[in-house]
Amino acid sequence: MRILVVCGAGASSTFVAQRLRTAAAAAGLDWDADAGVESTVSLGGHDLVLVGPHLRERLGAIRDLTRAPVAVLPDDVFADRDGGRTLLLAQSTLAAAGGAPKGTP
Repeated sequence: MRILVVCGAGASSTFVAQRLRTAAAAAGLDWDADAGVESTVSLGGHDLVLVGPHLRERLGAIRDLTRAPVAVLPDDVFADRDGGRTLLLAQSTLAAAGGAPKGTP
């Protein structure tokens, strides 16, 4: 499972991606999370795109760049210190998109 976390400059998304990787590993999931910016979405290869809350108004444009499910992270995502809530959002978004997430035990 490859997840892209998108923010304006790639800095804050790095923290979210790292926490998401840690939470996924702790849950026994073989998932990878990368940080990027909006233009990174068009490179493809991701199974899910999580968008920083400050890019909410760009959601339509970001969805147009990918066939992967796209979700906006909550406003308080940076308070999710262990990545657990972000992991739950990723899992629920993937499940809603149709089927069990890859890497699920």
